[in-house]
Amino acid sequence: MSSTSQQPRVFSSPDELRAAVGEQLGRTDWLEIDQKRIDGFAEATGDHQWIHVDPERAAQGPFGSTIAHGFLTLSLIPSLTPQLLHIEGVRMGVNYGVNKVRFPAPVPVGSRLRATAELLEVTEAGGGIQLVMKVTVEREGGEKPVCVAETVARFYV
Repeated sequence: MSSTSQQPRVFSSPDELRAAVGEQLGRTDWLEIDQKRIDGFAEATGDHQWIHVDPERAAQGPFGSTIAHGFLTLSLIPSLTPQLLHIEGVRMGVNYGVNKVRFPAPVPVGSRLRATAELLEVTEAGGGIQLVMKVTVEREGGEKPVCVAETVARFYV
């Protein structure tokens, strides 16, 4: 991944996070999705459907090339969101879940993706602070987002 062109927004307290509910948190850098990444995801998950891993067959398919797995796109969110926000004093953060996920458009091999997020909710939960964010992943030149997910994460101080 390239260096971050935008510094993450820094939050020093739960009150600062709560005050930011409803705000957009900027955009990440672009990340290219190559066949090596797609093949690695197929190997890790056992999902070897031809549309993802067979470039020759996929070239004749509906997208003209292989496409990334939807869940590969979703799995990139935890690596992208640290470019958008940083919470000071946190000793640990965990992905707690996803409330809703959609994949409105495919991710052809060679695509460049970036994400933005809107902070939807900040609550105390499980001995920490729980953040719900609407994360939108877009493809360079695409008309629709490639993933829209309402993510839930917990942070502990």
